[in-house]
Amino acid sequence: MHFTDTVYRNPYWPTFPLLQITQGCTHNSCRFCTMYRDVKFRMQPKEWIEEDLKELGEIAPDARTIQLLSANPLCMTYDRLAPILEMINRYLPKMEYIYAATRVTDISNKSVEELRSLRNLGLKEISLGVESGDDWTLDRVDKGYHAADIIEQCGKLTEAGIDFWMTFLCGAAGREHSQEHAVNSARIFSQCRPMTVGTGGLVLFPGTPLLEESERGEFTPLSEREMLLELRTFIENLSCNCNFITHHTVSGKNLTGPDFLGRKGRILSILDDEIRHGDLDMMSAIRKSKRSL
Repeated sequence: MHFTDTVYRNPYWPTFPLLQITQGCTHNSCRFCTMYRDVKFRMQPKEWIEEDLKELGEIAPDARTIQLLSANPLCMTYDRLAPILEMINRYLPKMEYIYAATRVTDISNKSVEELRSLRNLGLKEISLGVESGDDWTLDRVDKGYHAADIIEQCGKLTEAGIDFWMTFLCGAAGREHSQEHAVNSARIFSQCRPMTVGTGGLVLFPGTPLLEESERGEFTPLSEREMLLELRTFIENLSCNCNFITHHTVSGKNLTGPDFLGRKGRILSILDDEIRHGDLDMMSAIRKSKRSL
């Protein structure tokens, strides 16, 4: 198998097999991220992809799921991506679900009809690392799109029948804009109606512009208590029923699961207890131990 850099994959999806079809990230400019900082973006050579699929056809001929790598493999145009999905189905004829994480901007170069065709080829679920639905915050961390873009592209996914995740990054706006980040993100997420909402907490990794700005006093990171309060505000304002997942925000116990609206009151109650009585020092220590998103 051809894996050319550190492998990052969604741990909530089936983790075998994995198929790398791009290297690195087309954007690679988010001010909090180091995942692909030293990896130059390029398309995986087609012959590598076919060689990997031949190998998978031998070792996992009954595979029904596959996760595409790397950071945003759906950046490919339809004309480049569709033949790869056709190749997957040819070498893995029992394939049912193809998964991929990607950027909001990667949807914009595909029509609804093309997205629907990709779904028919197996692309049934994707994850969008949107991080925020607040324009100020999106600009602050250099995501490369705005809330209106999120709404437009998620609308195309819904029309095409492709299920999608959206992620909210607690702390991305710092103390300066925390309330607006939480409230506006919840409003945009609710409007998009994703199947799954995932939440994580900001970690200031060495080598990131956001850490350097924090050290210069230009960005004020949230304390653990403030991180929980921001998460609570986001949840309080989120009004779409979905699967709800919390990670990196350490109070995730008993918060993750389906039927968000049915459990919303219970989730808020647990968070309130964490805010009042949680071991914030332990949460901080765990956060500081993180080495990557």
